[in-house]
Amino acid sequence: MSSRILIVEDDADAARVVRAYLEREGFGVEVARDGVAGLELALEDPPDLVVLDWMLPGLDGLSFLRALRRAKAVPVIMLTARTEEGDRIAGLEAGADDYVAKPFSPRELTARVRAVLRRTETASPPREAPLEAAGLLVDTARRRVDVAGRDVALSALEFDLLATLASAPGRVFTRDELIARVWGPDFDGVDRVVDVHVSNLRQKLEAAGARGVIGTVRGVGYRLEDG
Repeated sequence: MSSRILIVEDDADAARVVRAYLEREGFGVEVARDGVAGLELALEDPPDLVVLDWMLPGLDGLSFLRALRRAKAVPVIMLTARTEEGDRIAGLEAGADDYVAKPFSPRELTARVRAVLRRTETASPPREAPLEAAGLLVDTARRRVDVAGRDVALSALEFDLLATLASAPGRVFTRDELIARVWGPDFDGVDRVVDVHVSNLRQKLEAAGARGVIGTVRGVGYRLEDG
């Protein structure tokens, strides 16, 4: 069965182009023209990936993304004319998996869709038993994280980061290693993306009661504390 893509885009021409290229590649595609309608679709019948504009009527892209992240771990690619570094960081901090600037190449966007789906499908292969470290229970087979009996909702990237760190508690993973393991060889962004997603992951774990479990080794990378 082909992957299902939800495009949330109020520009009819942009939505038509993206849809045509994705359908040509065999994806099933649905389009929402405003943020409210798009969020309803994403929550009622979660797609495999969302292509999301930032400037939307009804509900802007960042608000859409934050609301989606509270309920679902669906991968999201932001497609927007807002290209300043601060905008990119804001999008990543809200939970975006990738960020494509307008004007865009439909072929590049399609390639990025495939890359994000490939990371989601192949990351963190199932293990016979959940990983237990630093007071966390990381179930890679069911892609669930438990802190003292409390389920923690993570995005796909956040889960893969945590699963990688939990696979070797106490070991320091460099940013380049984390990019290679989590984002994969197709990633062409900067290592700042690791810091943003680790920060989001820490906030969610701390909110669930797991404080100080991810350590920073300045200038090198991150580790899951094993003490």
